[in-house]
Amino acid sequence: MKFQNLYSFFFKGTALLGGVVLFPLSCTSVAMNKGNDVQYWLTKGNESVKLQQQSSVRFVNNSNNWQNIEIDDTQKFQYVDGFGYTLTGGSVEVINRLSPSKRKALLNELFGKDKNSISISYLRLSIGASDLDGEVFSYDDLPEGQTDPTLSKFSLTKDKDLIAMLKEILAINPNIKIIAAPWSSPVWMKDNGKSKGGSLKPEFYKVYANYFVKYIQGMKKEGITIDAITPQNEPLHPGNNPSLYMPSEQQRDFIKGSLGPVFKANNIKTKIVVYDHNCNKPEYALDILKDPEAYKYIDGSAFHLYEGDISALSTVHNAFPDKNLYFTEQWTGSKGTFNEDLNWHVKNVVIGSMRNWSSIALEWNVANDPQYKPHTDGGCTECKGAITVSDSENFTRNVSYYIIAHASKFVPAGSQRIASTQTETLSTAAFKTPAGKTVLIIQNGNSTDESFNIKYNGKTAPVTLSGNSAATYVF
Repeated sequence: MKFQNLYSFFFKGTALLGGVVLFPLSCTSVAMNKGNDVQYWLTKGNESVKLQQQSSVRFVNNSNNWQNIEIDDTQKFQYVDGFGYTLTGGSVEVINRLSPSKRKALLNELFGKDKNSISISYLRLSIGASDLDGEVFSYDDLPEGQTDPTLSKFSLTKDKDLIAMLKEILAINPNIKIIAAPWSSPVWMKDNGKSKGGSLKPEFYKVYANYFVKYIQGMKKEGITIDAITPQNEPLHPGNNPSLYMPSEQQRDFIKGSLGPVFKANNIKTKIVVYDHNCNKPEYALDILKDPEAYKYIDGSAFHLYEGDISALSTVHNAFPDKNLYFTEQWTGSKGTFNEDLNWHVKNVVIGSMRNWSSIALEWNVANDPQYKPHTDGGCTECKGAITVSDSENFTRNVSYYIIAHASKFVPAGSQRIASTQTETLSTAAFKTPAGKTVLIIQNGNSTDESFNIKYNGKTAPVTLSGNSAATYVF
């Protein structure tokens, strides 16, 4: 067969299977080199395919007129710390309802490294209760009217089940990283004396800084390293239970006057990360970072995306390029659809956060029951975990399982983002792993199939991606 006829032979004779371009067997030995396989995992918004490996595609030397997604590994960006979820107290409670064998299998599936695992590499914890715990608590709860400035009553007992599960997770993946955030300080430190709302009293700033120290040291004694903390989850949302209102000037003063110096005095290496709230207020992080005294204690800024645009992370990066970015929370809800959530979250949370300099991408809670419990009185009643535990023998994998898995399974900690182009309908993020593999995550926001070339080092891999789907390519 003449070389000039290969193009028409390839593409006029091409068949499609599961969104993958399959070449006729008779021509593969002529036009394709061994070792050029591109492995491919697919999830469709219509739920007909969920994180299933498809037939491999291959790099070829000839060209076509399809649009290109170009990867350039000479352009390097941030390193990745990991992908994962918040392990809430409620998540621990429902996972512990599983039989020992099912529980062990689930933890290995979530945190293991084998082919049947999704290899979660990063977790977020609440310091004290989040709103997805069965009850409100801190580590130093007292009768009304009492205070404990020496923190003599401090105890992690309420987190004993969480700590036990973390030890099991660390046995599966000893390198998993953890960021932690409080939803509220102990109520006796607050100006309203309640778990919901109110602000931290300035006279307790140093006491609260020592509360963080006790938490970090207490977890360390259990063999659990807290890599980073934020001073407050969603500091501009005092309507949750628990919650605490902490505007930027208060967080700035708390960090530079108390938290930073107390960490330094106690030789605490845990990173301090500011904000931990929505992308509509990047000025919150910027205002704190502009203060030279606060700046020296701060590792970076954390964001959610319930309001604003993911580009807010780049706004902060461009102003302070030496500070890290963290994407720490986005929930999927009981009223959302698999299709809408898969595509929006992969585009914005996974791809969007990575293209805007984040070192992590985290969805919200790991697990809950079919009634979206446990939660506190006044906590989230619609938050849907990555896993729904229905009884002692059964659990269901929900949309956020697949959202994160398309990254966590293939992009380990220590990977580095590299350049990739994208189109109006194809969102992309590319990475080079520590093992030297190239990983490309693509989300097709079009309702129809998109045909394109993955272009890398002068070669092209022609593929077709189903409409409203997410895919991960590894080569």
